Amino acid sequence: MPEPRSPMASFAESVMNVIDGPITWFRESIVEPNQQKQNWYHQRFRRVPTIDQCYTDDAVCRFEADQQFRRDRMVDNEIVNILRQRFEDCTLYEAPDHMVKCKPLLEQYEKATENWFIKYGDLGGYANAKTAYMKQKHRLIWERRHGPVGSGMNQEAAH
Repeated sequence: MPEPRSPMASFAESVMNVIDGPITWFRESIVEPNQQKQNWYHQRFRRVPTIDQCYTDDAVCRFEADQQFRRDRMVDNEIVNILRQRFEDCTLYEAPDHMVKCKPLLEQYEKATENWFIKYGDLGGYANAKTAYMKQKHRLIWERRHGPVGSGMNQEAAH
């Protein structure tokens, strides 16, 4: 640190050291050594209870489940968007052999899109955790009675 240019600057620096010194010491010797070093984009938040773990009259739990559902949907949307962008970039870069070289990316994107539609498709923009849970429940009941969705109905169930 350079020498102060005047007695006033020297006085101001000494006052700052008296005020800032203990704060800086506390941060450098107590706070920073006890922090977990991680990048902000790798931070993991705790999961809240899902809608099936909430009581019917617990409005706070249902609100938290809805917020968790919205966060999960945003993350899944971004995953599908990133996979689509990777496939499009590969197609542009590898043309005219893109159907051979980009096939693994296409398969990964199609599988992610299928999984996204299984979970969020046909719910609309105002869906919440309860509607998604009901969709999952109805799909499981359908599969128990008729087999996997898209495979046609079982013959004994059709009669």
